[in-house]
Amino acid sequence: MMPPIKTSDIMTTALTFLTVALYFVATILLLRRLTLGAAAGMRSRLPALLTGLAGVVLHGILVYQAIFLPEGLDLEFFHVVSLITWLVALLLLLAALSQPVENLGIAVLPLSALALVLQTVWPAAPNLLSRVSTEMQGHILLSILAYSLLALAAVQAMLLAIQDRHLRNRHPGGFIRALPPLETMERLLFHMIGLGFTLLSLSLLSGFIYLESMFAQHLVHKTVLSVVAWLVFAVLLWGRWRFGWRGRKAIAWTLAGFALLMTAYLGSKLVLEIILQR
Repeated sequence: MMPPIKTSDIMTTALTFLTVALYFVATILLLRRLTLGAAAGMRSRLPALLTGLAGVVLHGILVYQAIFLPEGLDLEFFHVVSLITWLVALLLLLAALSQPVENLGIAVLPLSALALVLQTVWPAAPNLLSRVSTEMQGHILLSILAYSLLALAAVQAMLLAIQDRHLRNRHPGGFIRALPPLETMERLLFHMIGLGFTLLSLSLLSGFIYLESMFAQHLVHKTVLSVVAWLVFAVLLWGRWRFGWRGRKAIAWTLAGFALLMTAYLGSKLVLEIILQR
């Protein structure tokens, strides 16, 4: 006899389908605006942002229900991935209300939808953090915020790389016409990196202060890779300030720093929780 299906499970599944649908409708609207060009697609901007924000609200509810349990915080791999993609989507859509960054949603929103589906359907053992101090909660929050902002910067860098290649090859088609000028794209990239770097610095500092040992056996790989990523972003910001680094050099350093950061946290969680099932 099969176990009865809980009403909460049905609601969670329904909300997941609705959220995924909202994300993909917003993505289609953004794609339409991108292919038609900025002038022809301006009417699709506001509906796309509002539809995406509606998806983000529902996604946030689902993430909260999955992570904040009575027993403590459940930070298993797919919950964390879903939380990060939700935060990236939220930051992007809020920024798009005043900055021309909404086209990043073409990559961000489908990834958020995929992460939400995996959170819902992939069975995984809980990774509970109970009795976490306020200081440690602040450290975790800073780490996730820093990761999310730098993830958004990495998406911006990839879009900038595509734009740069098209302009170098003298193919400024509809896709390129829908993007802001190259200088604006680079300025937005470094704004994201600067804020993400500040949060990453605060995250590392709080870790050294409030954790017993940042170089304990189960943390040493995360600490080393995070510090190396911090150095990469520090050099990039210094090179921008001192030598005016831009273009391909800025893109390469941004993606290298984010790859190190991704390996530091999500890479280790993937190996331990999904592959080794610890």
